[in-house]
Amino acid sequence: MNRKIAIGGDHAGFEYKNDLIQKLRTEGYEVKDFGPFSDASVDYPDYVHPLCKAIEQGEFAQGILICGSGNGVAITANKHQGIRAALCWNEDLAALARQHNNANVLALPARFIPFDLAEKLVSIFLNTEFEGGRHQNRVDKIACR
Repeated sequence: MNRKIAIGGDHAGFEYKNDLIQKLRTEGYEVKDFGPFSDASVDYPDYVHPLCKAIEQGEFAQGILICGSGNGVAITANKHQGIRAALCWNEDLAALARQHNNANVLALPARFIPFDLAEKLVSIFLNTEFEGGRHQNRVDKIACR
């Protein structure tokens, strides 16, 4: 298992991001914070694009993005051909994102889920394996190349 995680988001996800970084580091993950670095209003694509490029270049196997709704960061991330970002707000979605879609970025809606649930979703996402098999053929058809 790759223990290098990329994390970023926007001002609405700033507090969750910082708390998740601490938790992940205590669990032995190497975490790179792509920002933002305060809760001042920012444009999330400025942080999402560098994070996704780093994943596409193989620096990180997985990433976590956090904004208010999770939608903005997920939409932006999914513009990258090598990214499969999944917006998750419950445990089943986090598991299925990995099992069936081989998602490599978890998008979280900080304004709509409590922090303890965000922690659970991150744990599920990072510890669930892709099932492959019939799902691999579908995943292979996602990118527009």
